[in-house]
Amino acid sequence: MRRTIKRALLIVAAGLLAGIGWLAYQFAHRPSFAPYANLALPAAQSDATGLRVTFLGVSTLLIDDGETALLTDGFFTRPSGRDVFTREIAPDRERIRESLARAGIGRLAAVIVLHSHYDHAMDAPEVARQTGALVIGSESTANVARGWGLENERIRVVRDGDRLNFGRFRIAFVLSRHAPTFFTGGEIREPLTPPVRANRYEEGGSYSVLIEHGERSLLVQGSAGYLERALQGRRADVVFLGIGALGKQSDDYRQAYWREVVSAVGARRVIPIHWDDFMLPLDQPLVPMRSLFDDFDASMKFLLERGRSGGVDVKIAPAWAKIDPFAGLAASATR
Repeated sequence: MRRTIKRALLIVAAGLLAGIGWLAYQFAHRPSFAPYANLALPAAQSDATGLRVTFLGVSTLLIDDGETALLTDGFFTRPSGRDVFTREIAPDRERIRESLARAGIGRLAAVIVLHSHYDHAMDAPEVARQTGALVIGSESTANVARGWGLENERIRVVRDGDRLNFGRFRIAFVLSRHAPTFFTGGEIREPLTPPVRANRYEEGGSYSVLIEHGERSLLVQGSAGYLERALQGRRADVVFLGIGALGKQSDDYRQAYWREVVSAVGARRVIPIHWDDFMLPLDQPLVPMRSLFDDFDASMKFLLERGRSGGVDVKIAPAWAKIDPFAGLAASATR
């Protein structure tokens, strides 16, 4: 009996050690971005005109036609993992100011918040304060802005199907769903005044944002979630596709995500966003999340294979560089 118990304890101990080792490896390992660098779109010429997009990490995109500038999310503070998991966090005004200057952002018409987690919504009201913009998003996002003291006239709550115009931009908001994670869901029901713990920034509902400009259109999908048939009848030449946590999903889920977002809008190009480790500061090069939290290689393998089979171009937007997201697309992609 004692020998049996001892053997069982040894098996349990070995299993625990193997599990600890696996977790340690997953935490330490970080996929390389290098194999995908050849997918980068070229930076637009400095004197070029037309719509330009600048990727600034996570799902922060500067969308500018030379007359009107929009920003999605506007997340620049990027507190460290230690701060996120053990401390209260708040917008860093100086980091935001430095990031806006680096991106060449002066005035903005709007900061469009895709959902209300801290890596999307936390900095938005301070970005709006520094740029004169409106903050646009859900009621939860509005409560983030109210908690930071942004004036009510600078806050716009939108709902499924709402449309707004800024200059030559026509924007439609389509209710979507966050990627399935342990922090999906929840609402911010009263003004949220930082510093607070990161988990106080609850999702508050997610949006797909369709942006039309002249005959061109693009879709910003900030999280790797979807609602069935939500985007039917919509059209977009390019999808900026959130892939955070996609690598940890099943192949069936990834196929459904592509079908309900990319195929649904007839996109000819996909540009992945929300792939970088947002617990690292922006003065460092963007790198993928650690393997414990996501599987960047699995996501990219899926995108490239699905793109090849479906005739969809997959490109990378280099950080801090203005790009023409429609550059090189076949004429049939224009609408």
